Amino acid sequence: MPATARADTNDRFSRTFALPAGRAVRLDATVADLTIVGSDRADFAVEIVRHAPSAADLAKYPVVVDDGPNALHIVVTQSDEGRDPNLRTDISIAGPATAIFEAVRLFEGHVRLTNLRGACDVDLRRGPIEASGVAGRVRLESGIGSVSVRQAELTPGGMMRLRVFNGPLRVRFARPPANGRILAVTFNGSITSDIPLTTKDKFGPRFGETTIGSGDPVMSVDVVKGDITIGIGK
Repeated sequence: MPATARADTNDRFSRTFALPAGRAVRLDATVADLTIVGSDRADFAVEIVRHAPSAADLAKYPVVVDDGPNALHIVVTQSDEGRDPNLRTDISIAGPATAIFEAVRLFEGHVRLTNLRGACDVDLRRGPIEASGVAGRVRLESGIGSVSVRQAELTPGGMMRLRVFNGPLRVRFARPPANGRILAVTFNGSITSDIPLTTKDKFGPRFGETTIGSGDPVMSVDVVKGDITIGIGK
C-alpha cells in the first residue's frame, strides 16, 4: 500500500456459490490484491475484506454480487469511477481448477493465480500478475507492471496470450512443449529464450517465433517497453 495511504476500518464478506460446469465468473474491482486458487472442489468460495479510513468510506465501494443463471458477477468498484488507494480490497477465491474466469478486471493491485486450467482472462492496469500452473485459454495483461508465469502448459484447444505495456514479461515451462507455436515481440527491450526462436532484432521491434510439432496451440507474448524471458524448468 502506498506510504500516504492508511486504512483503519475493515469489513468482511464471505460466501460460497454453486458453480456448475460452463457457468462463467466475472470480477471487477478498483484497488485490490486478488488471489485465485483452483483445485478439485466443485463449489466456489469467495472472501472479500475491504479496508478504508472510516466506516462511512466503505459505502463508497460496496460488494455487489449478481448470482445469475449463466454467470456469477462480483463487483467491488469505487463509485463515480473513483481510484482512491485508501479504499482497497483483499479478495481470495477458491474454486474448481476448470472454472471459466470470463473477465477479471482490476485498476490497481496484485493478482496471483494458481492451478487454473479452464479459461482465465485477467486485465490489470497497474501492478504485477503472478501465475503458476495455468493452462487452457489464458489471457493475462498488465498495463504498468509485470506478468510472470511459472509451470506454464500449452494444452490442445487452448491458447496463451501474455501482454505488458511497460514492464518485464517472464514465462517458464516445467518441460518443453510437445506442440505449439510461440510468437514473441517487444518494441523496446530484449528477448531471451531457452526454446530456440527464429529472431529478428537488427532494426525496429525485436521479434522471435518458432513452431513445435503440430503448431497448436499458440502462445503469444508481447511487450511495448520491457524484456521478455522464456525459460524451461522449475
